Amino acid sequence: MGGGTTPSLGLFREVQSKVGGVSIMVLIRPRTGDFLYSDDELRVILEDIRVFKHAGARGVVIGALAKDGTVDLEYLKRVVDEALPLEICFHRAFDMTRDADEALHDIESVGGVSRILTSGQGKSAPDALETLKSLFNTTKRIVGEEPWGLSINPGSGINATTVESILHTLLPLGLREIHLSGASWVESSMVHRREGMGMGVGGQGEWGVWTTSERCIREVRDIVDARWKAQNFGVEEN
Repeated sequence: MGGGTTPSLGLFREVQSKVGGVSIMVLIRPRTGDFLYSDDELRVILEDIRVFKHAGARGVVIGALAKDGTVDLEYLKRVVDEALPLEICFHRAFDMTRDADEALHDIESVGGVSRILTSGQGKSAPDALETLKSLFNTTKRIVGEEPWGLSINPGSGINATTVESILHTLLPLGLREIHLSGASWVESSMVHRREGMGMGVGGQGEWGVWTTSERCIREVRDIVDARWKAQNFGVEEN
């Protein structure tokens, strides 16, 4: 809930054991809520980065803001220094900044960040295609044709119904990856449910499990693969 928080080391190792050679980017976010962090929270963030770095993560997904809605550059510099040579993604704290172009330039100025996860500062990526187009164009002006430079990773609201609009609009601008959870609430198997009690989540979250669906992920992957082949190899989509 609330956009996700840092996973446990146990969960990370379980995923490692299940996916084999697939590289894992780990979200480093000590709590839900805003992205203005205290010194104590920053120490937790830095320690979590060290833990997952040692555990074999490919990279970390991080982000923090200053009170005025700009990127917290001091935080970012310390996190980048701790995380390198891992890959670094700036997460959707970007969508809470006061100005997307300003935030993009600030992140690039620090260096070390390879991608920005963003909905284009909209409620979902498909609803903010014009902003995403602008971000892709601005990024290209900043980093040029450098293949390992900063890239934009659209996320939020992407599924089999909406992904085509993302691909149609952004593939010509250099889109190479998208982000989605493919998740929904699955009803709990609990039979006994004490009335009037809960753990503070509320609604369906009290007696449900937020679960990623293999079917939903596969549907999106099939659409993406077909579009990629059609664009790059002249293979017609079915």
